[in-house]
Amino acid sequence: MSRAFLIVMDSVGCGGAPDSRSFNDEGANTLGHIIEQCELGNCEKYRSGFLKTPNLDSLGLREAVRLANNYPLSQKSNEVKGIFGAATELSKGKDTPSGHWELAGAPVPWEWHYFKNKTKSFSNMIVERVCLEGNVEGILGNCHASGTDIINLLGEEHLKTGKPICYTSGDSVFQIAASENTFGLDRLYKLCEKLAPFFHAMKVGRVIARPFIGTNKENFLRTPNRKDFAIDPPALTLCDYAKIDNRTVCAIGKINDIFSGKGITQVLKGKNDKDLMLHLLGQVRSASEGTFVFANFVEFDTDFGHRRDVAGYARALEWFDMEIGKVIRELLPEDILIVTADHGNDPTWHGSDHTRERVPVLVAGNGEGSIGLINFSDVAASIATYMQIPYKGKGDIFWK
Repeated sequence: MSRAFLIVMDSVGCGGAPDSRSFNDEGANTLGHIIEQCELGNCEKYRSGFLKTPNLDSLGLREAVRLANNYPLSQKSNEVKGIFGAATELSKGKDTPSGHWELAGAPVPWEWHYFKNKTKSFSNMIVERVCLEGNVEGILGNCHASGTDIINLLGEEHLKTGKPICYTSGDSVFQIAASENTFGLDRLYKLCEKLAPFFHAMKVGRVIARPFIGTNKENFLRTPNRKDFAIDPPALTLCDYAKIDNRTVCAIGKINDIFSGKGITQVLKGKNDKDLMLHLLGQVRSASEGTFVFANFVEFDTDFGHRRDVAGYARALEWFDMEIGKVIRELLPEDILIVTADHGNDPTWHGSDHTRERVPVLVAGNGEGSIGLINFSDVAASIATYMQIPYKGKGDIFWK
């Protein structure tokens, strides 16, 4: 039986979403603008020159950027030896759960709840609920914020008072930052777990535990022990159908959290994307026939997109390209590997939130050439068909 590897480069969009104006993101283009800034010489801090992604280019990365919105790229593409397209999301959001679920064949039928107020973001009822479940006298934050910035701003007060730092963003999330040493990691997890059903009933997509360590703003550091408590997918996904068919479904990175464990049979996590890449390479070398591997590489989004670090994002893309080349070279003849994204996070854009964009779909194995503009769910339908998994989810097959 064939194996399939679905790799999500978290936030690596390519512009052109037809409804981007309704999200105030018309003109956003994560890949296009990074390529452009590299060509202009504005990304010399961590690396130098044009964006160097030869392995992804050979699968059609730059062609996907052109396809998504006719973006004018001056640099020519390498000879394309894979299948490429650009996918459009139907779900009304630009967040992690929506993108991943729809890639797995389950578009979101509801509208997410967002905390729109930049300050005093949470109602008294919400604050009281957090205090009750956490056995605390109050909360800190109560605003839109960058996770690292708000820890630096309020971390010392948190250590003195024991009050959790609660914040949100342009996404449908409720995040709690707390010290692993003084508040306690287990206590933070339990608080988020207790609050999750309350927020899920409001259609808030995720409650996220954001632990950190340190004694003052000079040495505060978020740890790898982040944990997402996500609302369940709205329908069975490709993961469920694969598990029902007695396949191994290996989740790398935060995939298990995003899908609330539904349809997952094996979980591999790590401290950073380097660890996750080693897990991916290990699966390519050892996974049994019929295995479906679903991986998320999150640092594009968390470390560079939200922080609007264009040069850092470019360097991360070049590192990923080098590593994914090693993975591709070890694929078996009957394997397929699909590289895509869940949304955009243009580091040149205003604010610090995700951006509504199409995403590249790049396929190693089973042919070459353009599949044009497709939908997110077509990825799930096409993988299921290739792997001969009985599938009743959304999507059309893009194989020629």
